[in-house]
Amino acid sequence: MNYVPGTASLIDDIDKKHLVLLRDGRTLIGYLRSIDQFANLVFHQTVERIHVGKKFGDIPRGIFIVRGENVVLLGEIDMEKPCDTVLQQVSIEEILEEQRLQQQSKQETEKVKMLALKDRGLSIPKADNLDEY
Repeated sequence: MNYVPGTASLIDDIDKKHLVLLRDGRTLIGYLRSIDQFANLVFHQTVERIHVGKKFGDIPRGIFIVRGENVVLLGEIDMEKPCDTVLQQVSIEEILEEQRLQQQSKQETEKVKMLALKDRGLSIPKADNLDEY
């Protein structure tokens, strides 16, 4: 096999099922249909997978374009390997509610931490909000 530099090495992966982890924390699963020199990706039959604890849910997203700079991890899914997951698949509504409760819990924990630091005369500067988009 010859080495191909850069995004050209992904040409062999077109029309295969992939998992992509985005910079904002989202996980997408779909068939890679196209790539370009900037590592922009086009996925077909895409689902957004949300994990909360031992549960997961898939939200259908259809055709999805991912800008290359937002990709943290890209991996091919082996369709021939048997699934040995301990995760339980739940409905979209249930996983979204679980995610909302988890986010609320994290925010409450952060508030308690900030108050504890403030009581000790310490503070943590606000994170740059530009990375949230």
